Amino acid sequence: MRNALGLMLASVLAAVVIAAGGWFYYSSRADQGAPKTIAARAADQLPAQAKLAAKDDVSTTATVADKPTTLAQAPAPAPAMPVQQKQACANPNALGVSRVVEIDTTGGPGFGFETFKQFDFLTDKEVVLTFDDSPWPVNTPAVLKALGEECTKGLFFSVGKHAMWHPEILRQVLAQGHTVGTHTWSHLNLNSKKMTEQQAKDEIEKGFSAVKLALGTNPAPFFRFPQLQHNPAMVSYLGTRNVAMWSTDLDSFDFRKGATPEKIVETVMTKLDKLGKGIVLMHDFQKHTGEALPTLLARLKAGGYKIVQIKAKTTFQSLPEYDEAVLKDLKVPTASTTTRPISSVVQTVSQ
Repeated sequence: MRNALGLMLASVLAAVVIAAGGWFYYSSRADQGAPKTIAARAADQLPAQAKLAAKDDVSTTATVADKPTTLAQAPAPAPAMPVQQKQACANPNALGVSRVVEIDTTGGPGFGFETFKQFDFLTDKEVVLTFDDSPWPVNTPAVLKALGEECTKGLFFSVGKHAMWHPEILRQVLAQGHTVGTHTWSHLNLNSKKMTEQQAKDEIEKGFSAVKLALGTNPAPFFRFPQLQHNPAMVSYLGTRNVAMWSTDLDSFDFRKGATPEKIVETVMTKLDKLGKGIVLMHDFQKHTGEALPTLLARLKAGGYKIVQIKAKTTFQSLPEYDEAVLKDLKVPTASTTTRPISSVVQTVSQ
């Protein structure tokens, strides 16, 4: 009787132990196999370098804070600018880049003391090189060559029509590590009395869409008004689109009749020596600018000036209706559907 009772107690105890062990095992597996949130999965996929979020030599300036919003009200963030690999410089005595500045374009900050007085982020002897009306055959490549030989960077404001006519040149600008913003669709004066608010908006948005289509990626949310004519309504509109506006501190006047490479260099250096620093306005559309640039860069280096490279914190999101409008205006043909095999369309006739 005692033996039977002992066997019964042992059986019950063994069952309890087995049940507890099974519960622990399946509970542990369930935790491991539980579906992760999208954020958690994305975090797992990030490379180690991205998780460290190293800033290197990038500093941030011109952050314009909006009114705080709740998570439900906040719009989807714009994609971050792609990280470009730092290119090796073959010139040991190059002017180079002394500092990289990252701009938070929230709310549409303005830069350049000719128009905007809010943000003075340059220190003594610092220079930002900006170029309008990109891209253009011969002239833009000449500017890129001069910048490349000195391993320095510029900020380019592309005209939409020019971008669509010469997308391969604009892609070279981006590929060489320069920043690409926009300069309207067709370089019209947006502050003209003949320009309606809707027409001005169309010029801005089509310019961004054209540059995006030419580059094959989103441009920087940077904009410069043609002729530096700042339409007050469009200044407000660009603020709603989180686009930074760029005026200038000094104009090279490289577009004027009678401009020569020598005059361009002297104009820029005289103004820089007086101001001590500044955002320089040039035009890679102009032939003499590319001719003047090697000498200008040498003068900057000899004068102890340093180049500041400008980048954006995020990219610009174009509007689909303007992407479609650009394609329609250019009458880009669409490929017809076909069931023909490729061998009946394309054949190798010699090798």
